[in-house]
Amino acid sequence: MTGVRVGKVTHYFDRIRVAVVQLERPLAVGDHIQFVKRGFVLFEQDVTSMQVNHQNITSAKAGDEVAIRVIEEVNRNTEVYKP
Repeated sequence: MTGVRVGKVTHYFDRIRVAVVQLERPLAVGDHIQFVKRGFVLFEQDVTSMQVNHQNITSAKAGDEVAIRVIEEVNRNTEVYKP
């Protein structure tokens, strides 16, 4: 695993497959990200959908808490990286 940590998962909604991520760095739709737990990459994906307060956005800054549609289940405290 190499790259820059952009945040960590604070919640996961399994019925809608959405992870809530507390950002430490900027993130935008189209960015490629990795979900990492205990140093192992669980899965990778492109950010295809991102929301804040149920409103679609194209980018977010450090400190924002965003909802991201994910392709696999993810647990709380999983780290998010940009490779």
